[in-house]
Amino acid sequence: MAETNQAKPVTATTSVQPKKSSNLISWVAPILCIVAGYCIWRFVIGADSGFAQPDSAGGFWPNHKGPKGAFHRIYEGGIIVPLLIGMLLMVIVFAIERFLTIAKALGKGNNSNFIRKVQYHLANKNVDAALAECDKQKGSVGNVMKAGLRRYKEMVSETGLETEQKIAAIQKEVEEATALELPMLQKNLVFLSTIVSTGTLIALLGTVMGMIKSFSNLGEGGGGNASELAIGISEALYNTALGIGTSALALIIYNMLTTRIDSITHGIDESGFTLTQSFASLYK
Repeated sequence: MAETNQAKPVTATTSVQPKKSSNLISWVAPILCIVAGYCIWRFVIGADSGFAQPDSAGGFWPNHKGPKGAFHRIYEGGIIVPLLIGMLLMVIVFAIERFLTIAKALGKGNNSNFIRKVQYHLANKNVDAALAECDKQKGSVGNVMKAGLRRYKEMVSETGLETEQKIAAIQKEVEEATALELPMLQKNLVFLSTIVSTGTLIALLGTVMGMIKSFSNLGEGGGGNASELAIGISEALYNTALGIGTSALALIIYNMLTTRIDSITHGIDESGFTLTQSFASLYK
């Protein structure tokens, strides 16, 4: 009875290790931004020198009267204002953090040129030179390509597998490397997307609270306080302006970041396709 050679199983392990990252900024930054927002509202916008009748003994929420300018009038928008300022600071902090992270993930040079260089080296069966190009790229596309190339190099000398199994092993390595890279790119974007949807609503809450207070004062003082009503409404609308501005800024930054992430994702997909096609054409 003839013996049949069984193909070796494809290893399930990946050469790419999970990246260590700290979630400290995700927890600390929002709290610090809210605290900073209150400090700006209380001690900068609500500074005693900015009001004709400051309430020096007001404590947490002084009842200042007579703001000397539009900047200090924002203070009278109420306790929602420091929350909105904190959200604006969060947009700035997470925008800077994401731009730096994504800039690093983009690596050096153009992704299309990088992939063409790898294709050239693979066409000449020079896998080591292709790996050297990945070390020069130093981005997410290079990291994924490097992981795939390592498995590619193993499959070249592997004699116990069919070509289809080798291609599947390379694809699996690329998929596992991609699964480790993409979460790092999308991390903390949830804060920006949340501010986009909630910033205007929180601002509207502050506006409604201010208008309730204004109409209440009008009802207590009679028709002679119409001017105070107009002032109160204008002060309440500062909440709306601040909230809309914060949400608009968060939306613009979120779209810019997702566009950059999409370009990296496209490069990763192209790198995986390049590896499998090169192997299939050279070793099939």
